[in-house]
Amino acid sequence: MFPNAPTNIESFSEVEELNGKLGSGNDALMKTVLENDKETIEEGKVIADTINKGVNAFTPNMLFEQLVSNYKLAEDIFGEKILRYLTGYSGDYIARNMKIPEFQREVKKRLEQGANKLKEKGLMDDDGAWTKKGVELASLLLYMDELDHLVPKGNWGNYVHKKKSHYGTPFDHIKWKKGTRYKDIAIKKSVKLALRRQHKELIADDLRINKRENKGKTTLIYALDASGSMKGRKIECSKKAGVALAFTAIQRRDKVGLIVFKDKVETELAPTEDFGKLLNTLTAIRPGKETDFVAAIQKAISLFPKGNETKHLIVLSDALPTIGKNPEIEALDAIADAVSKGITVSIIGISLDKQGLGFAQKIAEVGKGRFYVANNVEELDRIVLEDYNAVQRLI
Repeated sequence: MFPNAPTNIESFSEVEELNGKLGSGNDALMKTVLENDKETIEEGKVIADTINKGVNAFTPNMLFEQLVSNYKLAEDIFGEKILRYLTGYSGDYIARNMKIPEFQREVKKRLEQGANKLKEKGLMDDDGAWTKKGVELASLLLYMDELDHLVPKGNWGNYVHKKKSHYGTPFDHIKWKKGTRYKDIAIKKSVKLALRRQHKELIADDLRINKRENKGKTTLIYALDASGSMKGRKIECSKKAGVALAFTAIQRRDKVGLIVFKDKVETELAPTEDFGKLLNTLTAIRPGKETDFVAAIQKAISLFPKGNETKHLIVLSDALPTIGKNPEIEALDAIADAVSKGITVSIIGISLDKQGLGFAQKIAEVGKGRFYVANNVEELDRIVLEDYNAVQRLI
């Protein structure tokens, strides 16, 4: 069982550099990003920023009308990055000059040219929505930004339980006995022992074999609150935390699933080892409306496998549940149901108020998991990995 006291993350172990492949994606996009094509990288950041703002699509005329009407509102809706990219002007410069007719004409022309450029590159469709290629580009940037943040910085560690297995990971050496597979003989260890004993040839008593230990399998589901209050930097850092979790867990041969919940479950992805699918799904998340915890927990229960492996749900939210007659009671009942099915539940609360902190504490207690307070969204990736490692230490 996990300790239930809130954990404020102040310092962390470091993470080692891990090698892995996206498993899907556009090779040409990857090549341009790796070659540090500044224009392509900027376009990827622009796409990611608008998605995180909750913008589904826009047209130059829609954007122009909003800029003329109220620049600050336009910046809040669409984001400063897209405005700078399309017009070439800083936000302050646009705000100061937007009432000048000549400047308005210039801005309108640049908005149309910028949008046409994105369409020519296949990043935007004729309706002003980002294409699959555009989302893939944003995914690549999300992936590379997060790995740059985490690696190479040491080692989070790999955890194994003590159940002996002939086919697990070599862990130590034990004396050879009849019936042991010859491929498990530790040649170097056996020869060194024979030399120490001054034997001219190996005898049965000198032989040592690799004692193997079986790494406990873990299945994780990352449940991300994408309600309206998560808009912007919160949702961006939550996505990066999901990337860190998926990449690290899959490297360790564990599976990761994803649930995105707002006023209903918006996205579901059963636990998988397909990192590319997880990455693209995370990137496309847009903030929405209210928070339905119950639907998220119930969906998680249905997605977890029926086997005996460790099953753990990580819930990330910045608010209390708001759907249902008694949202908190219904949410806790759903978590109790998850625990009865062998699922532990941890929660990461982002800048919660006093009432929210109390509810998060109850979730950890009922869910037999951990409760983390994240006052700095920049540390979400490390908090998520800390929770994953805590689960593995108990296997």
